[in-house]
Amino acid sequence: MFKSEFIKQPRKFILNQVEGLTTEQLNHIPTGFNNNLVWNLAHLISGQQGICYTRAGLPFVVEDKYYTPFRPDTKPERFIDTEEIAHIKELFLSSIDRLEADMQANIFTNYPAWLSRYGTTINSFNEAMELLPFHEGLHCGYIMALKRAVLNELV
Repeated sequence: MFKSEFIKQPRKFILNQVEGLTTEQLNHIPTGFNNNLVWNLAHLISGQQGICYTRAGLPFVVEDKYYTPFRPDTKPERFIDTEEIAHIKELFLSSIDRLEADMQANIFTNYPAWLSRYGTTINSFNEAMELLPFHEGLHCGYIMALKRAVLNELV
């Protein structure tokens, strides 16, 4: 059974990694990268919504501005201001609380099989929940590399 702490604890770690960075630093795309720190935060929210809700034929539960622009194969489209960054950080944890509540309400009953971009066939919602920490960890690594690059370029 999925435990939300397996996602929330790494997300708290990620938030700690970006704590104290300026709005400009969070939006900066370092040389050699195609996205930025705040895009990665929102991408994790979008990814979780897609893997859990959209794949199950359910509507995503965040505003579309935190879903569609951060889907796979997208890039930052605009500067995200301080107020919106604060909202993304709030959604970063509250979206997991909502997922846990929706799981307890048993809304993920219609979950078709699909092939992940990592070559794994996901046959059920429970298998999707096993994929989610992998995706989160992958982007945690990206975030740590981006942070180092940002701090090297924007002192």
